[in-house]
Amino acid sequence: MMDLKVRPTLDQGFQPLAVALRDFAADVKKVGGRRVSISVERDAEKIETFSLDVFPDGVDDSRNFRISERVVKTLLWVYGGAKIVVTGSKAIYEHIRSAYREGGARAFDADFMATVFDRPFEVAFADAAPESRWSARPVGRHLDGCRIGFDAGGSDRKVSAVVDGEARFSEEVVWHPKLSADPAYQRAGILESLRTAASKMPRVDAIGVSTAGVTIDNRMMISSLFLKVPKELHAEHVRNVYIDCAREIGADIPVEVANDGDVTALAGAMELNDGCVLGIAMGTSEAGGYVDNAGNITGWLNELAFVPIDLNPDAMEDEWSLDRGCGVKYFSQDGVIKLAPEAGIELDPALSPAEKLKVVQKLMAGNDPRARAIYETLGVNFGYAIAYYALFYDIRHVLVMGRVTSGDGGVLLLNKAREVLRLDFPELAEKIELAIPDEHSRRVGQSVAAASLAQAASPAASRNE
Repeated sequence: MMDLKVRPTLDQGFQPLAVALRDFAADVKKVGGRRVSISVERDAEKIETFSLDVFPDGVDDSRNFRISERVVKTLLWVYGGAKIVVTGSKAIYEHIRSAYREGGARAFDADFMATVFDRPFEVAFADAAPESRWSARPVGRHLDGCRIGFDAGGSDRKVSAVVDGEARFSEEVVWHPKLSADPAYQRAGILESLRTAASKMPRVDAIGVSTAGVTIDNRMMISSLFLKVPKELHAEHVRNVYIDCAREIGADIPVEVANDGDVTALAGAMELNDGCVLGIAMGTSEAGGYVDNAGNITGWLNELAFVPIDLNPDAMEDEWSLDRGCGVKYFSQDGVIKLAPEAGIELDPALSPAEKLKVVQKLMAGNDPRARAIYETLGVNFGYAIAYYALFYDIRHVLVMGRVTSGDGGVLLLNKAREVLRLDFPELAEKIELAIPDEHSRRVGQSVAAASLAQAASPAASRNE
C-alpha cells in the first residue's frame, strides 16, 4: 500500500499517480536508470516533450510500461496530437506502439486523436527527443466596442451583449443539442442567440464563442453538442458552424471560438489579473481549461476527464474509453454517486445522475456525516490529482466550479485538497491557490470573457444597421 499522508476514507484502494511517479523516481535512482523522453506532436510547431528516468530494459519492465503508458495518455489529453515519439527505450516504444494500435488497449485514444487532427495516429521511435515548442496565440482580454459573447452548453445556451467590457444584456435559453441528429437545430439556436444579442447594440464589432468540445482554428472538431449528427454531415454542417453563423450577423465581423473550459480559465485570469490558471468544472464530466503565464489560451486540449489520476487496477471504468482511474469517475457527479454505497447512502436507482447528486447534496446541507465522508474522500482524490496535474501545467491558481462543488460540499472538498498539498506536497501548497468563484463571477465573467476572445474590427467595417 502506498504511503499517503492523507488517505481517502471511502477509497482505500486509491493509488495516486503523483505518488506513484514520486516513488518510481526514488526506486529508479537506487539502481541507476536511463533517460526516456516521450513527445506528443500536433505538427512541426506544436510539440511537448516530457522526460523521466526509468529502469534499464529488463530490470522491471512491467513497472516501466505501466508508468510510461500513463504518462503517454496524460500528454495526449492535456496537449493533444496525433503522433507520439519515444526516445531512450525500444522496449517502452514497442509497448506504447502495441497499446495504441487498432485493437490495442488504447485504441480509443488513438482513434479520437486521429479524428480530431485529421491524420492517422502514429507512434515512432527516435534517437533524440524533439524540443518542446508551442507558441500560445494571444486570445481574449479585448473589451473595446460592441461585442457578442456566446456560450454553448449541453443543456442551455447563453448569450450576452457586451459594450466596453460591461454586459448590457444576457439571456439563457434551454435547448437540447445532444438529442438532435439534424444540425439545422443547433445552427438555428446559435443564430437566434447571436441575432438577439446583436439587436441590443448599435453594431457588432466582434463575436466570441465558448463551446463544449474540441476546437481547432475556430473549427468544431468533436463535441457532444453534435453527438447524434451523422459523421458524414460534420464536414459540411458542423466543422464551421460558428464561423458560418457569425457571417450571418456580418460578413466582416471577427469571430473567435474556444473550448468552454479555456474560456472559464480566461474569465478567472481576468478576474484575478494573473496567469497560470487551471480551471476545472465538476459536473456531468470533468472539464478543464488553462491560461498560461502570459495570460494566453494555449490551444491545448485540456480534456482532464480522460487524464488518469489513479493507478488502482480495480478503479471504476469509464464507459466511453474503457479505461480505469481517469478523472471523469472522480471529479463529476459519477464520482459522488459511486461513493454513496461506501458511505452507507442508498440512492434510488430510478433517479437520474443529477437527481442522485441532489440527494447527497441535501444530506450535506444537513451536515450528514455520510455525505461529509463522500466530499472529504473526493477532496483527498483532488489534492493528489492537482499534484499530478502540476507535472504538466505551471499552476498558480486552480479555480473549481460545476454542480458537484455547489454548497458546503465544494468547500469541504477544497479544504481536504489543501490538506493533501500541505502535508504531502508542501512545495505546491506554498505556490498554488485553490478557489471556487462566486456565482456572479461565473455567470457574468464567463460571458464577458467569451465576448473578449476576438480582436474587434473597426466600427466602419462592422456595422449591422
